[in-house]
Amino acid sequence: MKFFRFLGSLFVTSFCLPATAQNQHPNIVFILADDLGWTDLGCMGSDFYETPNIDKLRNNGMLFTRAYTNAANSAPSRASILTGLYTPRHGVYTVNPPDRGKPENRKLIPLPNKDVLDTALVTFPEILQANGYRTTHIGKWHLGRDDIQTGPKANGFDMNIAGNHIGTPYSYYYPFCNQAGECLPNLDLSDSTYQYLTDRLTEEAVSQIKQSNSQPFFLYLAHYAVHTPLQAKAEKVEKYNRKPAGKHHDNATYAAMVESLDESVGKIIEALKEENKLDNTLIVFFSDNGGMLAGISNNYPLKGGKGMPYEGGNRVPLIISYGNNIEKNSATDVPVMGADLFSTFLDFANVKYKRTTDGKSLKNILLHRESKKISKRDLHFYFPAYLESYGDENSFRATPYASIISGDWKLIYFFEDNRSELYNLRSDMGESVDISKTDKKKADKMLENLFKWMKQVHAPTNFKLNPLYLNKD
Repeated sequence: MKFFRFLGSLFVTSFCLPATAQNQHPNIVFILADDLGWTDLGCMGSDFYETPNIDKLRNNGMLFTRAYTNAANSAPSRASILTGLYTPRHGVYTVNPPDRGKPENRKLIPLPNKDVLDTALVTFPEILQANGYRTTHIGKWHLGRDDIQTGPKANGFDMNIAGNHIGTPYSYYYPFCNQAGECLPNLDLSDSTYQYLTDRLTEEAVSQIKQSNSQPFFLYLAHYAVHTPLQAKAEKVEKYNRKPAGKHHDNATYAAMVESLDESVGKIIEALKEENKLDNTLIVFFSDNGGMLAGISNNYPLKGGKGMPYEGGNRVPLIISYGNNIEKNSATDVPVMGADLFSTFLDFANVKYKRTTDGKSLKNILLHRESKKISKRDLHFYFPAYLESYGDENSFRATPYASIISGDWKLIYFFEDNRSELYNLRSDMGESVDISKTDKKKADKMLENLFKWMKQVHAPTNFKLNPLYLNKD
């Protein structure tokens, strides 16, 4: 296995840790929602969706109000979480293919994209696995075609349940298969107890928690919810059909899916309580990218949604709880990103490692310590591909772009026409007023810093003009 290449640089613990060492190696539960938007929770302001369990988790830990995924869609975001790297370092930029939309509308030829995570890259589950953690992946993988060679088991997981190459579930209903007979892997289809996919994955996770003993565990529950297709329990849909529409949210089926996701979080917490493991478990709740638009949800006051370069594309809820170790009902507006979770998990696990990452551990922020290295840094994003609009291949949600966030400032650079947009997120969270022309000095400086970063991470910028492009000018 590939982790033997770096085993010598790790502090390797005994496989079965003594009781006195368990507090130094807490259990970790990572719950990743799919396509859940920044305001899709009660604690984030929704007056239509009901999320009492996630709201309670927020009250028992810290809320990050400026948490970003490293990409505005699924696969690259997940790759950055697992590796702690910016997208140019792992080469997963989008959900294949990168040349989405009609070719005559694309001015540039998009750069090559990987749809499989390179197994030469070390993931944090591999490091945890090498240090005595039992590692389990449940749910959406979306980064490899084969479980053993490119899937979870090739990237540090002892067990994989229901994860393969697909990004959209075959079905949310039992037996979770498509019409061609393809089913989610490693699910016992003879067990029809839990007919709804979100419930079934939750019960698989609960079972893993109950089977754990003194060995610390890392549980990655990567829900397919709330990704399309919109399929929910009929009784919940009816409940929301009877409920008055909220100010910005009103989709009853989506609301029902959010509620099932919330119930999952509640069951996970209850299982940890029953097993007397809650106080020694770091719980992280996150989303892989911003919320879907097209009548599904609404990310107001943020601009845009999934796949877009604006705040609605990759600003998402992040909640972290850890018994009494993190101040309850606390919050921070320090900008953080998905790649930070790599170092955060290993830091809390007290695992020493020598590995260059783009992320930083959030432990100091969570424990209210000095965190200048995080609060003063810039965040960067890079997308050298095309993504068509919702149901319209004649327009785009995203064309090739790169962006930088520096404190309250955000600059987006569009490769097609060498154009920049500049926003002050403190005064204009909704990115409604482009001030790149009125504050040209600030825009030029941020663009200079963005180009320096692209050079540092070897982001390819060798775009070529598309000969099929029909010039609209």
